[in-house]
Amino acid sequence: MPAPRALATEAVHAGRDDLARQGVHAPPIDLSTTYPSYDSRGEAARIDAFAADGAEPEGPPVYGRLGNPTVARFETALARLEGTESAVAFATGMAALSAVLLVRNAMGLRHVVAVRPLYGCSDHLLTAGLLGSEVTWVDPAGIADALRPDTGLVMVESPANPTLAELDLRAVAHACGSVPLLADNTFATPVLQRPVEQGARLVLHSATKYLGGHGDVMGGVVACDEEFAGRLRQVRFATGGVLHPLAGYLLLRGLSTLPVRVRAASSNAAELAGRLAADPRVTCVHYPRIGGAMVAFEVAGDPHDVIASVRLITPAVSLGSVDTLIQHPASISHRIVDADDRRGAGVSDRLLRLSVGLEDVEDLWADLDRALGTASGRGRVLREAAVANG
Repeated sequence: MPAPRALATEAVHAGRDDLARQGVHAPPIDLSTTYPSYDSRGEAARIDAFAADGAEPEGPPVYGRLGNPTVARFETALARLEGTESAVAFATGMAALSAVLLVRNAMGLRHVVAVRPLYGCSDHLLTAGLLGSEVTWVDPAGIADALRPDTGLVMVESPANPTLAELDLRAVAHACGSVPLLADNTFATPVLQRPVEQGARLVLHSATKYLGGHGDVMGGVVACDEEFAGRLRQVRFATGGVLHPLAGYLLLRGLSTLPVRVRAASSNAAELAGRLAADPRVTCVHYPRIGGAMVAFEVAGDPHDVIASVRLITPAVSLGSVDTLIQHPASISHRIVDADDRRGAGVSDRLLRLSVGLEDVEDLWADLDRALGTASGRGRVLREAAVANG
């Protein structure tokens, strides 16, 4: 592995170190699905080696499902940013999580210990047992006691989606013992934390969010050691959840501005969190100690009226784009989670999740202020009407 460089430098240069030698400045996009080879014996040897341990085949590419040079650049860059040996990219974040579960299931380790809240679809995938996994939900203090001989994974998300609850990842990793800890780092990104430095073995990203950063690409990635990466590549090859080369190119391009985007959006988010916390129309504000561009808050009025009243801010699911998005988790991102489980994890029916972008903070506040006023005014009118109708 090359000598360590500052994160901002890695974001710009990782995965691109060979471009000058090739006489190009921008990374090429390789859209080939297959590659010609007149050495079938050599091809057979590379495929045998891949089947043995999932190592990336040496020599020229073979087939798009086995690997792609453009996607490999993104994987290299993300691994450098997270401080891991390797990274394996997938078509979506859920495909990435599914591959992790399938790797452990294939080893007879189907039991998962998890801490709520998680992203709603991650919660559903575990709870429904769609891949044959069995989950035990615990508080962080209960992780060690929940481990079993067939426990293959401990999964956490910090800051969590959507409440932004934070965990002591080092303490969690200690409680896991020899069981791999998977930390979803989608909200924080490697700009704010690198979970492997605190003991996590696997780092999950929905690359659709901050890594891409512009709301125009879907992807997922797991940063990990090379041994686990090999198993993930084997699952990806067998199940076909590959990342498209164009997506790999866009994600690599997104990484180059990741530190700048995250820090600028975080500055906006911190300012908005402070103003929301001081606003009587807001009953609770959640903002992480490590910072970040996500804010969660509960309103005294009807959250659906806030959603309906924003004009600059976009009411939409997802997050991490350059523009600001707002959504009601109980209606969308966490709707698939059982209502009692959802509320027990702190996802109240009045909670709104704000993904703060790069707009001027005064314009964002003006939009929020007006939307909160609309919701508050409508709530007051409805209450007065109810009293009048007695």
